[in-house]
Amino acid sequence: MRLSFRETLRIVSCVLVLALTLFCFGTSSAQQVQVTPIPGAAPVLGQGAQPQVIQQTIVKEGPGKGTEAPPAGPSVAGTTSEFEQFVGEAAGIRQFGYDLFGAPSTFAPVEEVPVGPDYVVGPGDEIRVSVWGGIEGQWTCVVDRGGMVSLPKVGVIGVAGLTFEQLKAALYKEVSRYYTNFEMNVSMGPLRTMRIYVVGSAHRPGAYTVSSLSTLVSALFASGGPAKTGSMRGIRLQRAGAVVAELDLYDLLLRGDKSKDVRLLPEDVVFIPPVGPLVGIAGSVNTPAIYEIRGEKTLSELIAMAGGLSAVAFAGRVQMERTEDGGRRVVLDADLASVMDSELAVRSGDLFRVFQVVPDRRVVRLTGAVNRPGEFGLNPGMRLKDLLDMAGGLRPHAFLKDAELTRVTVTPDGPRTEKVHVDLEQALSGREDQNIQLVENDYLFVRSVPEWDLYRTVQVAGEVRFPGTFTIEKGERLSSLLERAGGYTDRAYLRGAVFTREQVKRLQQKGLEEMVSRMQRELLAEGSVRLSSAASPEEIEARKIELESKQRFIQALRDLKATGRMTIRLAHLRLLKGSEYDIELEEGDSLFIPATSSVVNVMGSVMSLGSHVYQERYSYKDYIAMSGGYTRYADSGGTYVLKVDGSARRLSGGLFTWNDPRSRWEVGGFSEDIPDIEPGDTIIVPEKLDRIAWMREVKDITQILMQMAVTTAVVVELLDDD
Repeated sequence: MRLSFRETLRIVSCVLVLALTLFCFGTSSAQQVQVTPIPGAAPVLGQGAQPQVIQQTIVKEGPGKGTEAPPAGPSVAGTTSEFEQFVGEAAGIRQFGYDLFGAPSTFAPVEEVPVGPDYVVGPGDEIRVSVWGGIEGQWTCVVDRGGMVSLPKVGVIGVAGLTFEQLKAALYKEVSRYYTNFEMNVSMGPLRTMRIYVVGSAHRPGAYTVSSLSTLVSALFASGGPAKTGSMRGIRLQRAGAVVAELDLYDLLLRGDKSKDVRLLPEDVVFIPPVGPLVGIAGSVNTPAIYEIRGEKTLSELIAMAGGLSAVAFAGRVQMERTEDGGRRVVLDADLASVMDSELAVRSGDLFRVFQVVPDRRVVRLTGAVNRPGEFGLNPGMRLKDLLDMAGGLRPHAFLKDAELTRVTVTPDGPRTEKVHVDLEQALSGREDQNIQLVENDYLFVRSVPEWDLYRTVQVAGEVRFPGTFTIEKGERLSSLLERAGGYTDRAYLRGAVFTREQVKRLQQKGLEEMVSRMQRELLAEGSVRLSSAASPEEIEARKIELESKQRFIQALRDLKATGRMTIRLAHLRLLKGSEYDIELEEGDSLFIPATSSVVNVMGSVMSLGSHVYQERYSYKDYIAMSGGYTRYADSGGTYVLKVDGSARRLSGGLFTWNDPRSRWEVGGFSEDIPDIEPGDTIIVPEKLDRIAWMREVKDITQILMQMAVTTAVVVELLDDD
């Protein structure tokens, strides 16, 4: 039968796909181990004489890498045991020791560490031999499956089962049969790997391929340790069907004892039995947790296992929860010290709570004009004089004639507050009726002499004859301070004086913060409304950008800090005295008098920001013209000037202007004796707040006109049809 070309091509394609599938299946995993059937044995059912492929879990350790975990799969371990779920939420404790294996594994590989003298050599180990002296040479050989190594001229030597120390002696002895007068060094190269098994109640039970230097503890780390249902205290190492070692991890965790951590051999089995009896202890112990007991029978032994009582443990109470007869959970309370002395036996499932001591702070309080105010412990028989002595005595400015003692007394009708006035002078002299015996929570306030203040200081800087920090008296005024500073210098520019006050600074800062918060709320509310009413994506995007700009403006305002400057107008000391600007000084005031200035600054919406030499005949418009004139969006009608004295004035735009402080209309140029522009002033040209987005408006108008035109054309067409 002849096949068509299309059918032949289809068969060839199927064969190629099948071959490719078999190839990929045969090389898809490096975790497969090929097992060849024993000659003469019956073939596996369904496989004929093909080799059997068995999938097994393998973990390898390599240089620079940690021990890899086997693939995640079914585990006998839950996240918590039943007992932990039962008491953990109420008591806030977990099973002890399991967190050691719960953290991400950082167990380092052991292939690069030096081997010890008790290391047992086996098949797969690499041995490096170096000799020098009467003969020189280096050889590297690997122990074969028969336990032999081969050296040149020396021949084959059996080394399997020898310790590393015995290996060095055996090789030296064999080489000495052929050479003399030489020195030898023997070291180990890459070590062999071996397969072990971790079974039972392990977190990840399975078969593991580990380094020949691995120990029982390293195998536990590789497998994730015991599950919460597995024991931490009876882990067994079985070899050839016999138990060769048993490990209690509590020895490692509680005492740092790792002496029972033995070296593993090929085909060893690490068996983790089910967890033993569990007892919980919570509260004021150093390590509250759920413990697996093994030989511990009493509460005192359990507390010792938990690290002992904490420093704030209350010895008068311990609470025990216990399951009675497998049917009910009972709660018992007792004296902790008595229970520990009576050697109370613990049972599986018990939960103990140790409580903190009861705070009992019996104190009295002292404040005011004393050297060390604060709280003081109340001693039996303690009196007022004793309290003052413990506080280091009175301050020099203490008012001795009258101190106030506040006492709160508990009555059936509620607390009763009593205030007692004490003559401290008589109390310190020992007079009984004034040297009152104190009770708990008494509060003694020692007054200072009236209007006491050691001294207040202000600062004067700039163009005065004696600048510096001056102390002031109560009620002292600015003119007096300037007289003490020696008066003004010849270069003093009185109009530019800067006077700041701490109290004003705090008020300004508070007002600034309130204004910024109010503006932020208003802008956010307005922005939300405008966004919700936007009619097109372009308008939404534009309003988002506008809102972001406003938010940046708000943030810039938040960064501003108040200066506390007050507007004052200095004059000759004779004229300053008794004037409205001869203010009373306060603590922390500061005065700075600059030197004469001859500059006028122009800022805002002008073509070129700059500073210009002051000329008396120039008006503000002349200075704006010198800065290039107004910009396109300048608000020329809102131009104002920041005066050198800190005040602000709107510049006159016509014949009449309104004076807010005096509530009257004034003729431009005759309003005050102060000229519009002075040396040191700053002219500000604001920008128009409301701009028209011309391009967007033109686009919208164009669309409306286009729609109107289309509508008109349709109507005309309909009329023509009629």
